[in-house]
Amino acid sequence: MMTQLPSLPDRLAMRLPPAQQVVMHQRWEDLLFLHWAWDHAAIQKRLPPGLYVDTFDGQAWVAIVPFAMRGIRPRFCPTVPWISDFLEMNLRTYVHDDAGRPGVWFDSLECDQTLAVWTARTLFHLPYQHAEMSANRAKDGFIQYHSQRHGDAHRSEFRYRLKKGTKVAEPGTLEFFLAERYLLFTQTPRGLRTGRVHHVPYPLADVELDAWDADLFRLNGYLVPTRPPDHVIGSAGVAVKVYPLRD
Repeated sequence: MMTQLPSLPDRLAMRLPPAQQVVMHQRWEDLLFLHWAWDHAAIQKRLPPGLYVDTFDGQAWVAIVPFAMRGIRPRFCPTVPWISDFLEMNLRTYVHDDAGRPGVWFDSLECDQTLAVWTARTLFHLPYQHAEMSANRAKDGFIQYHSQRHGDAHRSEFRYRLKKGTKVAEPGTLEFFLAERYLLFTQTPRGLRTGRVHHVPYPLADVELDAWDADLFRLNGYLVPTRPPDHVIGSAGVAVKVYPLRD
């Protein structure tokens, strides 16, 4: 059984488009990546058999990522008003499997679109959660982002602005490790399965962060970090191709 960390060639290989039929087109916009360095063992005990914590220089990471989903449509179908655009915020960590494939494990994904929650739960077996969400861009460019999970009293608030200028993460750097992820793992009735996406490397930007919230940790059974994020980066967005689940 292979439990060693993926090599850099393993990580670079995930950026290539898979030999599969595209099932969905999406655009991810106004992404904010808030990362906290986290205890390796605390993450590993939450993972299903067959997944292992992925680390950079021995350090594990957990992230909150609020963003907007735009232009969502199945292959060969047009976008539909009120359905194709919605908000999402996920709590995620970084993992690899026995084959050395690096990817993402989602603890939860908040979403304000009922059909999207049903579709993701039913077809992709992802832990989507219904939430009331809003995102508004002020004249000064700051995005005011709110999320409140249904049935919970806490309302999370984020206020951020992407700075001018972008860069692509250099392979082998921490930003490459955190941002360049093209594989998700999900636990299904058939066992552990994978889903691929493909997009150009993120155009990354530094971020002015005026407000942040880590309550999503509590909602997923983690201790809530009391310190600011250890790493912050953002992206204006990318166009994304989504592929079907497979073993």
